[in-house]
Amino acid sequence: MRIVTSIVLFLTATIAFAQNFTGKATYKTHRKLDIKISEGENAPNSAIQKQLHEQLKRQFQRTFTLEFNNYESTYKQEAKLSAPQPTNGVTIQVFGNGGGTDVLYKNVKEGRYVNKTEISGKRFLIKDKLPNYDWEMTGETKTIGRYTCYKAERSREEERRSFSVNEEGKEEDKTEKVTVKTVAWYTPEIPINNGPGMHWGLPGLILEIQEGKQTIVCSEIVINPSDKIVIEEPTKGKKVTQEKFDKIMDEKSKEMMERFKNKRRSKDGRSMSIEIQG
Repeated sequence: MRIVTSIVLFLTATIAFAQNFTGKATYKTHRKLDIKISEGENAPNSAIQKQLHEQLKRQFQRTFTLEFNNYESTYKQEAKLSAPQPTNGVTIQVFGNGGGTDVLYKNVKEGRYVNKTEISGKRFLIKDKLPNYDWEMTGETKTIGRYTCYKAERSREEERRSFSVNEEGKEEDKTEKVTVKTVAWYTPEIPINNGPGMHWGLPGLILEIQEGKQTIVCSEIVINPSDKIVIEEPTKGKKVTQEKFDKIMDEKSKEMMERFKNKRRSKDGRSMSIEIQG
């Protein structure tokens, strides 16, 4: 009778724990960079190119916080990036990211998300269904912190647009299809179907993502913290679907490209600017 009672009490405690399950995970991002600057009379020297690499590297080093319960989460950048500083006449800017004002809300039980973001000072509220990812389990394992993680993979094709200027000064604006491979490491020890950014769909919290040249790694996890976590869905902004927002971003991208071309034509050859469309 005592054994049965103990089992019942254990199951009751487990169910209660699951109902009140919350947590906070901190993620850090970084990106591998491959910058090619043509040789020429006005090309930056090696010292300036090194500074360019460092400035770009800092632009993509960010810290995010994922707050979650069983089915919901919010994903936010911890702090805004500092204003880009010129490097001997070269200024780098990353567009298309609202920084500390962005909030990504996911509800994996209902299969939907809401993303509050800003472009050029205008706030948008992207409301759409969560994508269904076709994850392939590999059986590989590794340890991240104190958690045993399992590897899952998927691939997708996407179009990428790039703008460059060759050594003769000819402008090249091209679009190409590329295959992007995503590798996720998740832990069943934290049994929630969630992860950083738009990543989800695995039987455990995703602690690391390698996607293209970007890596997202969890650096800290707090389960059921003493400070109560309340997941709030964003409500303010112009409501659009993801498809509509992508069209808006494409138009903004074209505007940035034209602006860059016009700026370049007005330069006297003694200075240079680099703009990256996020």
